[in-house]
Amino acid sequence: MIKFPRIIFFGTPDFAVASLEQLVVAGYSVVAVVTAPDKPAGRGLKEKVSPVKKFALEHGIPVLQPFNMKEPKFVEQLESYLPDLQIVIAFRMLPGIVWALPKMGTFNLHASLLPQYRGAAPINRAVMNGEHETGVTTFLLNEQIDTGRILLSEKVEIGPDETAGELHDRLMRVGSGLVIETVRQIVSGKVDEVHQDSLIADPALLKSAPKIFNDDCRINWNQDVITIHNFIRGLSPHPGAFTEFQMPDGGNQVLKIYRSIPEQIEQQGLPGKFYTDGKSYLKVGTKNGFIHLTELQLSGRKVMNSGDFLRGFSRIFTETHGN
Repeated sequence: MIKFPRIIFFGTPDFAVASLEQLVVAGYSVVAVVTAPDKPAGRGLKEKVSPVKKFALEHGIPVLQPFNMKEPKFVEQLESYLPDLQIVIAFRMLPGIVWALPKMGTFNLHASLLPQYRGAAPINRAVMNGEHETGVTTFLLNEQIDTGRILLSEKVEIGPDETAGELHDRLMRVGSGLVIETVRQIVSGKVDEVHQDSLIADPALLKSAPKIFNDDCRINWNQDVITIHNFIRGLSPHPGAFTEFQMPDGGNQVLKIYRSIPEQIEQQGLPGKFYTDGKSYLKVGTKNGFIHLTELQLSGRKVMNSGDFLRGFSRIFTETHGN
């Protein structure tokens, strides 16, 4: 087997940087990085580079940014680097002509325990569903999304009040270690491949992780307190769970909620109604209790804890209902 494989790394966000950094620190030969094209951002529409590109440039690694990964010129560029192995983390779907290129294969790091939570938002969906554990999995790419043969996996517990953002950071660190171990086992020829179908006792029990859109983030106050609490922390800090309410002047306002405390009691509030003493608490009624809002943000304002928020905005929540 090849002792020091030539690696091409595919990735874009911070989640991928941790693994790229570990590969470099471990001394592996990352001969090129493929990342998303730069995008205009901010008021001046200045070109914004991805975190993976930034790291690669700082470490002298060539960067490729294709718009079309099936383009012959791009494929020729990949071939010119003579890759033995390709690693994909938080990147778009690769065409077969790309993932089939290296002799040692192409593997992906996915932030769930496959075959559960296949899809674009596994971290958010696991927290939103109130899971107690999740993990990271490395698997070989094939023609379908997140269905290839599993190489390695590692379980991670989810705290009862942990946000998706906090879990993201922990999985990022655990995942980078799993990537290094996967490369080591591939190079040594000792990795055992497991077909995902062998892990599926009942397809009806599989949970998916589809992409989250803005309309998916609206809070339904008619649900129970634990469901709403999980929903809020599963969307925190991005894209953020929200509710809308009517201002005293009749206009609608969007309120994003990032942290909450569930209060399940028999004396329930009216679902969607805000309750506050104007200084120490702000809570919303649900079908079986209250959700205390502890970190929130009015549209166009900064994120605040409930105490600071009430000092400036308590007057607008008198007899107010969310929807």
